[in-house]
Amino acid sequence: MLSDEELLRYSRQILLAQVDVAGQLKLKASRVLIVGLGGLGSPVALYLAAAGVGELHLADFDTVDLTNLQRQVLHGTEAVGQPKVASAMARLRSINPGIALVPHVQALDTDSLGNAVASVDLVLDCSDNFATRSAVNAACFKQGKPLVSGAAIRLEGQLSVFDPRLASSPCYHCLYGYGSDAELTCSEAGVLGPLVGMVGSLQALEALKVLAGFGEPLIGRLLLIDGFTSRFRELRLKRDPQCPVCQVRGG
Repeated sequence: MLSDEELLRYSRQILLAQVDVAGQLKLKASRVLIVGLGGLGSPVALYLAAAGVGELHLADFDTVDLTNLQRQVLHGTEAVGQPKVASAMARLRSINPGIALVPHVQALDTDSLGNAVASVDLVLDCSDNFATRSAVNAACFKQGKPLVSGAAIRLEGQLSVFDPRLASSPCYHCLYGYGSDAELTCSEAGVLGPLVGMVGSLQALEALKVLAGFGEPLIGRLLLIDGFTSRFRELRLKRDPQCPVCQVRGG
């Protein structure tokens, strides 16, 4: 049930026929893992907390640095030097004290990542390196949990949804394989704040669609964003039948 305060707090999205009270109850009952509380994780965490997702699991082992503040809007100047998880929890509690927050402040190894993924309904990969994205993808497909994956660098962004519950869904490994040793990070190549805000906001939107069960999530599709020209492109993705990650699925 939703309390009178919850009905008022979430009234604008409950007015949407695609959400309604039934969808809001699904959001309230949902548990979500956010991997990374930086440029992408900031809008993801803010919007999911504001939307009333009942339990947010926050994973990041880094501390807030002054160079983060240009794009990581979850954190303020006063949080510099603090663990990002602690900073995020303080901000999210002020936005919505009615949700539960579960911290993960240590780096997730194979076992702890698997346990973290198994304990939630959906995962958002907001990390900034291929190794983490690959590990999160593998854990999601092993545990049978949908994954909303986003990335941004320079003036380019992309996102997709991978859902092991659907036999036709590709996974991150189908798209990128074993990656490249030459991958750049934002600290090396730079990134514009509004771009990561855009990608993270779209990740939050995709998560809400999957959790509440409405719309057409980006499953089997890769959305490419060119911030320089403000153009969007979409590529169709097919599952690799020989993929070592998603050919055996959990669930």
